[in-house]
Amino acid sequence: MFLNKIKLFLVISICLIFFFLTYNDVKSKEIKIISGIAKVIDGDTIWIDSNKIRFYGIDAPEVKQYCQKPYLSLSFIILNKDYPCGKVASNKLKNMINNKLVTCKINGKDRYKRFIAECFKDKTNINSWMVLNGYAIAYKKYSKRYIAEENIAKKNKLGLWKGTFDKPWNWRKKK
Repeated sequence: MFLNKIKLFLVISICLIFFFLTYNDVKSKEIKIISGIAKVIDGDTIWIDSNKIRFYGIDAPEVKQYCQKPYLSLSFIILNKDYPCGKVASNKLKNMINNKLVTCKINGKDRYKRFIAECFKDKTNINSWMVLNGYAIAYKKYSKRYIAEENIAKKNKLGLWKGTFDKPWNWRKKK
């Protein structure tokens, strides 16, 4: 009888230890959702309530970044002009979201403690939309997810792909 109580106690103790050791792993695999009206910071970062969210797998020009696009083409001579591509990306994102509900599926945090997420307006994937329209590029260092969208934008010379630009990560290194 006494031996059975000890065995039962050991089994329960082992189960409890196992439960507490694995609980955080189970909890961390839950998909966290943040939704609300988004405030646009730049072409790949938004605020929802007090949560700063960076779009997963894409990189948009910085607000102060300029790019070049052709404004005059004469036979074999193409004249380019600078334009604020970072502001354009931010404004396109603002217009796309248009003070509507945005829902973000969080898949982690970056070194700046921002949530990394795929975000949606209705059923439209905002990350994908930004790359497909040429306002952001696939951030291949972190994900291969948006390469097809980037290739379509590049082929159709949309947004950034109309002209020339520094990749946002290269532009940041120069500053």
